Amino acid sequence: MKFSEMIYQRPDIEQLKAVYADILASIENAQTAEEQFAAVDRFNEVSGHISTAENLAMIRHSIDTKDEFYDRENDFVDESMPLLEEPEKKIYQALLGSKFRDALEKKYGRLLFTDLEIAARSFKPELVELRQKENKLSSDYQKLYASAIVEFDGKKLTLPKLGPYQQSTDRAVRKAAYVTFANWFDSHREELDELYDALVKNRDEQGRVMGYDNFIPLGYDRMGRNCYGPKEVAAFREQIAHDVVPLVAKVKKAQEKRLGVDKLMFWDDALLFPDGNPVPQGTADDILAAGLSMYRQLSPETAEFIGMMYDGGLLDVLSKEGKAPGGYCTEIYDYRSPFIFSNFNGTSADVDVLTHEAGHAFESWRAMGRGYLLQQIWPTMEACEIHSMSMEFLTAPYHHLFFGDATRKYELAHCEESLTFIPYGCMVDEFQHVMYENPTLTPEQRNGVWMDLEKKYRPWTDFGDLPFYSRGALWQRQTHIFGSPFYYIDYCMAQTVAFQFWMASLADREDAWKRYLALVDKGGTQTFEDLVRGAGLKVPYEPGCMKEISESVGAWLDGNQLS
Repeated sequence: MKFSEMIYQRPDIEQLKAVYADILASIENAQTAEEQFAAVDRFNEVSGHISTAENLAMIRHSIDTKDEFYDRENDFVDESMPLLEEPEKKIYQALLGSKFRDALEKKYGRLLFTDLEIAARSFKPELVELRQKENKLSSDYQKLYASAIVEFDGKKLTLPKLGPYQQSTDRAVRKAAYVTFANWFDSHREELDELYDALVKNRDEQGRVMGYDNFIPLGYDRMGRNCYGPKEVAAFREQIAHDVVPLVAKVKKAQEKRLGVDKLMFWDDALLFPDGNPVPQGTADDILAAGLSMYRQLSPETAEFIGMMYDGGLLDVLSKEGKAPGGYCTEIYDYRSPFIFSNFNGTSADVDVLTHEAGHAFESWRAMGRGYLLQQIWPTMEACEIHSMSMEFLTAPYHHLFFGDATRKYELAHCEESLTFIPYGCMVDEFQHVMYENPTLTPEQRNGVWMDLEKKYRPWTDFGDLPFYSRGALWQRQTHIFGSPFYYIDYCMAQTVAFQFWMASLADREDAWKRYLALVDKGGTQTFEDLVRGAGLKVPYEPGCMKEISESVGAWLDGNQLS
């Protein structure tokens, strides 16, 4: 079915509470394991209906934040979904305490019950009002960001449309584009500071309601992390600072030399080659057509997948006024369909996001096709990002469909940018830990923390006299900090696994694809650690892992520099 034909129906919260109560009674009164199996299947079906409505409202709202109907429905979802958490968690508790638990675990897997335990301990009824307020604050940030229209080059542009200008071969144009971007954020400085301050204090209160000293333990539980915690993440970040930051510093020195500038400034950061970055050939439609051809050739599985996506209109990729920023993939469960959202801007990022989000979509489509429960479609998010980031590299034999003669430039740029991202992502994560450990910091103190972390993770960065950036406020452009606390480190860990898949594919492409497909098909039935080790790869926070990966990637970079 086409996305445009998918029916949105506002959930009836009171009716759903009654349905959940009936399911709970069925579990509690079951006389056989089979009766509980039936109750679990019914719970999954109802949860799928709710998820479908929630995601349709969210997708259509993010496509056009000015659409009054879906703006109201998005607000309804923000306000109403927390009201279902208490009856939902009662069902979790009943399953966790079931006398048929051994049979349930045998049928659905032990990990599902670990995940239910994490979900159950992350909720109390007292959180409902706080969660509603948190959702509204996050949506307010998204709507504010989406409303941004700036004047540049005689045009009115959305912020993503400044991307090509920030990569201009004219240094003055690059800087002017960064200034224009920065001025918009500075013009909303007070509002952005107030929104984040309210979010931090709200989440801190949620953590204290749950009996913690701060939000961090609850934040990890909300991410569903089931095989590691803050200690492992901190160890990973320190490996990055020790082993990856020096390699990226070397990459930045090479970029500075290629560009022929005395000193690499922040407004030079996005330009990798003096004659311009590689850009995909043709229009947005041409990029989509190349994507269709690529996935048809990659494997029989991806050929079937991409036909379904394109025929169903399950992509919205053009940047336009009123569209929310960023990109994402989600699922529409009742229709067993993924959906890809993006903002093309004419740069190589269009191809990156197409392959990245297609990795997510491919996994969720395969998982839904295998009949997994809603809770088992996706693994935890760092594992989900393996699907997407590895897909960016495993599609390398077809990048020429997008870039033609500039393919080698793109592959070098993609490697450098993927590597350079990791310290930035760690910086975002450590920043959030500091924020939630110190929820009373002032806006100026928060900016000071960011600047200190710049010195640790990106010591080559010089913001010069740029507004917004030079006062340490760059973090406010990162949507995850506002809307998805503690998510960003997942990208960093997944990138290290994607590098391992890439190196494996250079040695034996067919074997690497088989291992990737096997990982994808496990959906959310294994932990991050088990998925990675099951693919024959190393877990990122294992001692020495990042040193080994840095050496491999560094050797590839040394052998693939352009003259």
